[in-house]
Amino acid sequence: MNNERNDKKIMLKVKNVEIGSGIPKVCAPIVEKNQDDILEMGEILMAKKSVDIVEWRIDFFEECFNTQKLLETAGLLRAVIPGKPILATFRTKNEGGEKNIEADVYIKMLDNLAESGYVDIVDIEAYFMDRAKTEKIISKLKNKTVVIGSYHNFNKTPEYDEICERLKYMKEIGADIPKLACMPEQKNDVFTLMRATNDFVTDNRNIPVITMSMDEIGKISRVSGKSFGSSITFGCLGKASAPGQINVDDLKNVLNIITLPEDEDE
Repeated sequence: MNNERNDKKIMLKVKNVEIGSGIPKVCAPIVEKNQDDILEMGEILMAKKSVDIVEWRIDFFEECFNTQKLLETAGLLRAVIPGKPILATFRTKNEGGEKNIEADVYIKMLDNLAESGYVDIVDIEAYFMDRAKTEKIISKLKNKTVVIGSYHNFNKTPEYDEICERLKYMKEIGADIPKLACMPEQKNDVFTLMRATNDFVTDNRNIPVITMSMDEIGKISRVSGKSFGSSITFGCLGKASAPGQINVDDLKNVLNIITLPEDEDE
């Protein structure tokens, strides 16, 4: 993983993908439950030109707590996705995921994956553990991989100040990329998220950020990230991993349509 500075802000280069440069990068999840289906979807996503990053949602994997099987599957997935970054995510049930997990098991799982070299990015929920423990594991993980610090709220959209504070917190604890996703209750919630993201990015040009508003109301945030500062957007091919995800081909087409040619050179 290399940090490379462009004229306006820091971007992270992971394999051949420049996160924070040009239009938002499209990330598609693998949410299959068994190894064969996971690998089959991996092959499909590897072939998709509209997909820049592949997210493996480990919490959907039925054998995720079997360390040997987990690492075996990660290695096989790496073999079928040699040319694109793989993001490994275990989303806890508290933040919309499929399973509960003990903190020590969670830490060991992420560390094993990072140590294996099979994944390029790991997601760690910034509020799953206390600050000291979270800072410690992030510091350790960053020696091996890129780290996304994430927060998800499936009930509501935080107020403007809280969004900014949560993004700031994730930066302070060492995350390479802060991520915040929330559920809108009304249209103004989407605008609140976009405004807070824009203001945070304006004041923090040295770090890529990911934000999104979920569900149907929030779809506009998935295609307009270039306008307000979000560097990755999540689409789907088949089953979605979150409400409001758009088909990856449609998502890439819209991103290309609404992005001015000169934006690519920023």
